[in-house]
Amino acid sequence: MQVETATRWLERWDAQQERYVPDREERFRVVIDVVREVAGTGPASVVDLGCGPGSLSRRLADALPGVRVVGVDADPLLLGLGRADMNPRVRLVEADLANPGWPDATGLPGPWDAAVSSTALHWLAPADLGQLYRILAENLRPGGVFVNADHMGLGHPRLDALADAVREARTRRVGTDANEEWSSWWQALREDDDLAPLLDERSGAAIAHSGENGLTVWQHADLLREAGFAEAGPVWQFGDDHVLVAVR
Repeated sequence: MQVETATRWLERWDAQQERYVPDREERFRVVIDVVREVAGTGPASVVDLGCGPGSLSRRLADALPGVRVVGVDADPLLLGLGRADMNPRVRLVEADLANPGWPDATGLPGPWDAAVSSTALHWLAPADLGQLYRILAENLRPGGVFVNADHMGLGHPRLDALADAVREARTRRVGTDANEEWSSWWQALREDDDLAPLLDERSGAAIAHSGENGLTVWQHADLLREAGFAEAGPVWQFGDDHVLVAVR
């Protein structure tokens, strides 16, 4: 795939994501700040879970020159877009995070210094998520961190409604409510002949998303502690949008 084609679609990807996460870039910076605090400026290994086209992976590697990142996702099309023009210290691999053997696909010797995720794990069923958290606890070094940036509810209907309203008001203020929608991005992508090989590959892949798991930020933290993490809690929040950190 030509770099120009990939760049065009990745720019559109970022814009449509900001329709739903108006402070996406700040959220990325918070994730990077946490990893920097744990990994320092020396060599470090980081796994990006549900990386999509590698938006967070790229930003991590660009901001932290000593870091090697392996992004893991089940979607060959998004991975193909990301690979077309990626930081050389980032490798994107195809694997299903619901399969307990996914760490083998990373080729990254452990223990890892950090694992991260952005707007990706809400589709995993609670049982699969608990399994994933246990696998992370087994593969992270003592003092290593898992940093999850995602929409996570507060557990009270009225508070959740207010958190949604706060995020939607922010979206209108910064103007990203006019950005392309998720479904429109995918529809336009399917009509681009340059992406036909990746579309064919995607049509043959098993990509099963089960929808929203509905877990609150506190339930995520409980699952992480049950999985073997020493501490877990949010370090940043805007509305229902959280950066949740778990320390191994």
